[in-house]
Amino acid sequence: MEYIKLGNTDISVSRFCLGCMSFGDPASEMHAWTLNPAESETIIKHALDLGVNFFDTANVYSAGTSETYLGRALKKSVARDKVIIATKVYFNEGHLGKAAIEREIDASLQRLGTDYVDLYIIHRFDHHTPIEETMAALDNLIKVGKVRALGASAMYGYQFYNMQLAAERGGWSPFVSMQNHYNLLYREDERELIPICQQQHIALTPYSPLAAGRLSRLAWQSETLRSQTDKTASAKYDSTQTTDADIVRRAHELAETYGVTMTQIALAWQLAKGVTAPIIGATKRKYIDDAVGALRVSLSQQDIDYLEEPYTPHRVVGAL
Repeated sequence: MEYIKLGNTDISVSRFCLGCMSFGDPASEMHAWTLNPAESETIIKHALDLGVNFFDTANVYSAGTSETYLGRALKKSVARDKVIIATKVYFNEGHLGKAAIEREIDASLQRLGTDYVDLYIIHRFDHHTPIEETMAALDNLIKVGKVRALGASAMYGYQFYNMQLAAERGGWSPFVSMQNHYNLLYREDERELIPICQQQHIALTPYSPLAAGRLSRLAWQSETLRSQTDKTASAKYDSTQTTDADIVRRAHELAETYGVTMTQIALAWQLAKGVTAPIIGATKRKYIDDAVGALRVSLSQQDIDYLEEPYTPHRVVGAL
């Protein structure tokens, strides 16, 4: 495994982050394909064995049970100071208001079974709460030791810039990472958000790096439970299947040329584009093995141009 600093911090993270949306009680009615505690622990332990130290969850994943499963599994397997835990706040009563942030961090810490989280991420931009109220409340979490660093997720470039500017003006902690929607099939953030992040040395930790599996296989759909039931993924990608299929074919072609998997091509592309740590979701150990293998794949500029050439503009998906 390789490691890298998270933005401007001294926090060292693995080049892949294990996304924990796959863990949790399916009775929560968020997803039908989530893993139970024992299955979740198996995946988490395997990720640790491969050197992954970065784990991403959220207060709303499977009604909080993702945090619970993650916290229990980590406590059984590793010392707290050896892992980097990220969780999120927004999709809750009060969104990013001061009272909501204070309530939600305490609930997340209790479910995770820890005194602090390393990275606290705002899940979306809050149009109803003053930016200054949000940034001051987040900064206070760092001051009292409940959070080490702050991250943002899925918003427009101007929204992120304005929040960073408010932090600077108020003397509050800025964001150090951006968890945005980014992959070979969705590159809209290359217009503004990613350049802003690069200018400020913000760590990029994109979600859905494989476009919900569509970049990991030649066939657009699969027979897995997730593929059959994940309506969110279908809404993100299926309307552009006709134009995006050529990108998938090119990823397959390069994978065949280099004797690697399509997953490794898609992730190697992200690393070549300056991504700090793509967030990989896994319900089987072999999927983590496959992802980590991308560290051994080096794409030439010609390869990158070939993968990117068919891309056409998409409607914005993720930012509110």
